[in-house]
Amino acid sequence: MNTDVAIVGGGPNGLTLALALAHAGIASVVIDTEPPEKALETQYDGRAFAIAYACWRMWRALGVTPALETQVQPIEQILCSDGRTPDRLRRGGPGPFLLHFDHRELDETEPLGMMVPHVALRRALHEALLRQPLITRIAPMKAVGIDRDTGRGRVRLADGRTIIAPLIAGCDGVRSNVRQWIGLRQYGWNYAQSAVVCTIETEHWHQAIAHEYFLPAGPFALLPLPGNKANLVWTETHAVAASLQAMSEADFTNEMQRRLGDFLGEVRLAGPRYAYPLEMKLASGFVVERACLVGDAAHRIHPIAGQGLNLGLKDVAALAETIVEAARLGLDIGLETSLRPYESWRRSDTLAMAAATDTLDRLFSTNFWPVRMARGVGMDLIGRVPVARKFLIKHAGGAGGRLPRLLKGQALVA
Repeated sequence: MNTDVAIVGGGPNGLTLALALAHAGIASVVIDTEPPEKALETQYDGRAFAIAYACWRMWRALGVTPALETQVQPIEQILCSDGRTPDRLRRGGPGPFLLHFDHRELDETEPLGMMVPHVALRRALHEALLRQPLITRIAPMKAVGIDRDTGRGRVRLADGRTIIAPLIAGCDGVRSNVRQWIGLRQYGWNYAQSAVVCTIETEHWHQAIAHEYFLPAGPFALLPLPGNKANLVWTETHAVAASLQAMSEADFTNEMQRRLGDFLGEVRLAGPRYAYPLEMKLASGFVVERACLVGDAAHRIHPIAGQGLNLGLKDVAALAETIVEAARLGLDIGLETSLRPYESWRRSDTLAMAAATDTLDRLFSTNFWPVRMARGVGMDLIGRVPVARKFLIKHAGGAGGRLPRLLKGQALVA
């Protein structure tokens, strides 16, 4: 089977890349290990993504958002606190170490981001793919190898078929086979932390406010979902996270209620619990001849700033624009020289975000008194300087630096 781009991996990054290329007239084949009917499941699995508004603009330009409008929750404010859980904040007063971000400081018409349930996103991307004749999805199917020595890229499938394309895009996650096959190394480390993630239902409405509490064990975040639901991201040591997973629903709810206090009234679980060990993983490069890496295949960072999937979607926007520009100039889109603009575009932003999240985690994961005072004073100063707050809001929303056209909400081709 011949195509323009072979995409290995059918997650949000791979499917969004296929859609972006199709809107510019470029055909692709998506190799996905999950069966298509998985996208049609309606049972809520409790997971959700915090999507920067620049990435939401891209999905809107690609026609994905109409299927999501009634199922997402805009984030209008973010409240960050150092060293106190919600119950302690409300018993002991707010204290000096608080940061408050409001979308109205930048633009009253756009929220800071969108909370998108995993099930809703999977279905919306699936439906958008069905409307694009330039996209072929092969699923469930596993890629078992690639070849790049014939002037074309070749992806070998488990059933014996071969996909031939000028370019292979590895969107197959942090354990990427594509990265190994093309010889790019991976560097990084594991954190001594796991994140327990679940959806909860609250008695009182969250008022579209995202809360993040920086605690010695790691961040404790409460992210608003539609109605009276919220996504809880509870970071602890591996041992504590394992015990939280092993608790009965009643015991977990009691422990969660103790942490939250009563500002949202009574809370209860509204979906299963998931536990994810946290890690920092960076590939040695983004591109080689005939292949490139996208999303977690190229980088995985600490989730303290909620930028993991957003970094991948920014990769998608930059790669799609790089491919379209190379094709417009009549270049071979799979040549390393054609792909270098993508790598240079995304590498510095990725390294900066990785360094920032790692520094934040190390800075806040300590109770050493001088460090606590220094970071508290820093938070207070940022909170008092509008320019600093606007800078952080802009970057958290994915609008910092040089933006690809899709992240501005513009079409790739006029």
